[in-house]
Amino acid sequence: MTTDFDLGKLLADRASERYELHARHLNHQLPRMLHTIGFDKVYERAEGARFWDAEGNEYLDMLAGFGVMGLGRHHPVVRRALHDVLDLDLPDLTRFDCAPLPGLLAERLLAHSPHLDRVYFGNSGAEAVEIALKFARRATGRPRVLYCAHAFHGLTTGALSVNGEDCFRDGFAPLLPDTAIGLGDLDALDRELRRGDVAALIVEPIQGKGVHEAPPGFLRAAQELLHKRGALLVADEVQTGLGRTGDFYAYQHEEGVEPDLVCVAKALSGGYVPVSATIGKDWIFKKVYSSMDRVVVHSASFGANAQAMAAGLAVLAVLEDEDVVGNARRTGALLKSRLAALTDRYEMLREVRGRGLMIGIEFGRPSSLGLRGRWTMLQTARRGLFAQMVVVPLLQRHRILTQVSGDRLEVIKLIPPLVIGEADVDRFVTAFTDVMDEAHSGGGLIWDFGRTLVKQAVANR
Repeated sequence: MTTDFDLGKLLADRASERYELHARHLNHQLPRMLHTIGFDKVYERAEGARFWDAEGNEYLDMLAGFGVMGLGRHHPVVRRALHDVLDLDLPDLTRFDCAPLPGLLAERLLAHSPHLDRVYFGNSGAEAVEIALKFARRATGRPRVLYCAHAFHGLTTGALSVNGEDCFRDGFAPLLPDTAIGLGDLDALDRELRRGDVAALIVEPIQGKGVHEAPPGFLRAAQELLHKRGALLVADEVQTGLGRTGDFYAYQHEEGVEPDLVCVAKALSGGYVPVSATIGKDWIFKKVYSSMDRVVVHSASFGANAQAMAAGLAVLAVLEDEDVVGNARRTGALLKSRLAALTDRYEMLREVRGRGLMIGIEFGRPSSLGLRGRWTMLQTARRGLFAQMVVVPLLQRHRILTQVSGDRLEVIKLIPPLVIGEADVDRFVTAFTDVMDEAHSGGGLIWDFGRTLVKQAVANR
């Protein structure tokens, strides 16, 4: 080997240029946004639910890479599995064999999905959704897919077709045939199904945007309507799956719900190797792969690669052996209850909702005259600024990383690593209380920052 490549030296020499490199070669708006809201930190190390910056300051991660880091960063079991699979020198991705790791991971996933039969491995949540849409259309012979208002299923073209927000869809038409219904609106679902061209309804059991849970009984009733009309139920568990909500899948909180296709990704990666799974019923897969001529009618260049399969197997082993799902249920219930207890104390704290370690904190218009004027100032400039005003001091003052739940929403979504504990709940609630005390005092640095956000929002119009 003659190539003199030293990754550590490259980072030591060039890491200080990180924001300039992004501005010059990648999405130029990202560093601009981070500088504006004060999120332009330089993180150098991470472990579990913690970051450390260049000065050695420690931060609590309540974002988990938007749910990717279900086990936190650098879990030793996942890390060891990846070292092991690299050291085995496997003949990976020959494409003309049946490697054991994909079969073993499929077996472990299906053990948690007893009504499903087969798995397709891809690389991302959006890809898992694309596969589900494609398989549903092939299996039913119908073109149209229903989705719920405010849904988020990914940003590739097919997934974008079932995205419930115009801000993501604008400028990318034409998309696939689709129709939105309200989350929980069974009458609208029945009306669309009567047209006879619906392949499936895709639904997040808890919507990531805003953290809205499907109403009790909706998934079961929707499933019955869909099957009556020959259509499929697709559960998007990309963010909610693998223990996030206190059960392995979020749809399992409602008895009798058995989706025809289930999409998972994010946490399955262990935070290391992109991987997704589309899990479905046998007859659907046999419709897609109907003959030897169609054996590669859907495939992916990096699908089911050995590193991704090893990461997934390690993640499932940790989930099962370390009671991670139970911890998410218990710790999430504690965090939600302690935050919900603050709604009577703070007039701008409207609601705390969610399940497990997927919690939405929603803010709303205050009743007192002085605070109402400040609230109106923010809302007139741009919706969502108050939530951003809370997020920033949580990071700057308390070194806790959070973020708003979507553009123009007054909602903070907490999706921390599933391994956090009671001490982390104490730390977050204490910090949140401090920020809310200042916000309700009507003055201080938080409102100074609010005026800065207003000026920025007006300038961007």
